Amino acid sequence: MDAVYRMQDFQDSVKCDRPPRLPQDRPVLRYRARMPWLQPLLLLAPAGLWLVLLLVFPTLLLLELSLIPDFRLGQVPGAYGVGNYLTLLDPLYLKVVGRSLFYACGTTLLCLLLGFPVSYWIALLAPRRWRSLLLLGFVLPLWTSSLLRAYAWITILRPSGVLNSFLGWLHLPGQTWLNSTPAIFIGMTYSFLPYMVLILYATLEKLDRRLLEAAADLGAKPSQTFWQVTVPQTLPGIVAAGLLVFISALGDFVVPDLLGGSSSMTVPRLVYQQFLGATRNWGLGSSLSLLLIGAVGVGIWLLLRFGDRQSDAL
Repeated sequence: MDAVYRMQDFQDSVKCDRPPRLPQDRPVLRYRARMPWLQPLLLLAPAGLWLVLLLVFPTLLLLELSLIPDFRLGQVPGAYGVGNYLTLLDPLYLKVVGRSLFYACGTTLLCLLLGFPVSYWIALLAPRRWRSLLLLGFVLPLWTSSLLRAYAWITILRPSGVLNSFLGWLHLPGQTWLNSTPAIFIGMTYSFLPYMVLILYATLEKLDRRLLEAAADLGAKPSQTFWQVTVPQTLPGIVAAGLLVFISALGDFVVPDLLGGSSSMTVPRLVYQQFLGATRNWGLGSSLSLLLIGAVGVGIWLLLRFGDRQSDAL
């Protein structure tokens, strides 16, 4: 009987172009066939345990805290409820949420307008020997703390700072840059522009240049080639980079706090006040935190649903 098994394995291996299975390998193959889920489970166990302890469990804790009523806000103490989420419908909190979305959307648009030309030049026009060095120049600011970068911008934008001194040297009137909306956009764009450049560079580097040459041979203008050939091919990268910058800007706490002043209240700053400020309303802070988590989750879902579809269509 073993001779028959050996002959069948040899014939199967010849047909499939693989070495024949030896008799001592059969228990291992049977074990893998009976428990195919064990090997992936062992490989995913360390990362899965890490995610459960540091992501899933804290999120569930925030969910529980967000459902605990706060008697100081007129809510009935005792059973769980959605009073904290209804509090977010107050115009005061809606204004804070709208301001955070405004900062995130504006930062994403500015990073796209500034980052796409730079990425296009580095990927398609710059000499190949200089590309790594140019990318390193954009990555270098990420090696420093975001807090240090924010304080550097305070030094530049304050009334007696570098920018107003330069305007005075040009005999131009100085401006109040610090504690303003332009200061927030400057700081956030500076912080998140490298992410936009790196992702767009990786997308533009894979651009099929034969299509650009074919469009030029067919008489297309450079603007037509850009909008009808380059942009559709790089659209998945634009969506991915924009989503990354939007999520990062939406959850940024340092730049609006240091460069925007007290009048530029955002959702992360409001969460900080609810947990560590004078109010100590952990339920409302938890509901705001889950609002941010939900916004991030919706963004990732949109990317997975429509980004892959666009890349497949291209």
